[in-house]
Amino acid sequence: MAVGPTTRRRQLGADLRRLRERKGLTLEEAGALVGISKATLSRYETKEGTVKWPTVDALCREYGATDEERSALVDLAKGAKIQGWWRSLADPIPESMNLMLTLEDEVVREDHYACMYVPGLLQTRAYAEAVHRASEVQCEEREVQHMVDIRMKRQELLGRLEPPHIWCVIDEAAVRRRVGGRAVMKEQLAHLLALSQRPHVTVQVLPFERGAHAAAVGSFAVLRGQSPELDVVYVDILGGGLFMEKPKELERYRLAFEYLSAQALDLESTTGLIDRISKEF
Repeated sequence: MAVGPTTRRRQLGADLRRLRERKGLTLEEAGALVGISKATLSRYETKEGTVKWPTVDALCREYGATDEERSALVDLAKGAKIQGWWRSLADPIPESMNLMLTLEDEVVREDHYACMYVPGLLQTRAYAEAVHRASEVQCEEREVQHMVDIRMKRQELLGRLEPPHIWCVIDEAAVRRRVGGRAVMKEQLAHLLALSQRPHVTVQVLPFERGAHAAAVGSFAVLRGQSPELDVVYVDILGGGLFMEKPKELERYRLAFEYLSAQALDLESTTGLIDRISKEF
């Protein structure tokens, strides 16, 4: 999979921190060596904002990085300025959606737990429209269509030559909840079954009979990068989403997803249940 600008930026921050710690320097000491403040260097290492490649080059030299390491980090700094397709959209998008699109454009795997609705990447257009109209009741129809257009565009990553693996554990409530009416639900469940046959899409249903489980707090997604330190957790909240990337937070949600997957139905049983529910509509 191609490495995108956000992955480059986040990898750069992790590598700069690793090199500084290997040299045994504090943020203040390292910043003074190249003429930048402690706050600026902290921002470089915490993967936020833009970076200047000459500063990265200078830091690498002070850290005693090899020529190969220095060249790789300078390339990361230069590549971090490239922007994704959504930056050219005429209408603005919410900041949380902006970050989700940025991260999702570069993941190698996504683990989704969905308790209310079918995950966005697996939604039909009619289903997505019904979800947005219900959750954004004050939005004009034009805004609803704009957000649905973005969701449909997101789904193009499923058709890439090297798509990320999408693993979804969906609560039985989400596949039974009538969103948009009977016809919309029948189409959505048929679409879900068709996508589950793709080699890079795994769908499991967590049935009611399993009772209490590891994610009673709500839906979330673990966006997995090319290395564990690049992983991010996205948690649904009213009006947007919350992103987390601290090691303890990541480990908690990774473990929760493992438990959920273990509690959910296997692939054959999931297909059978979705098929039966579809016939009820």
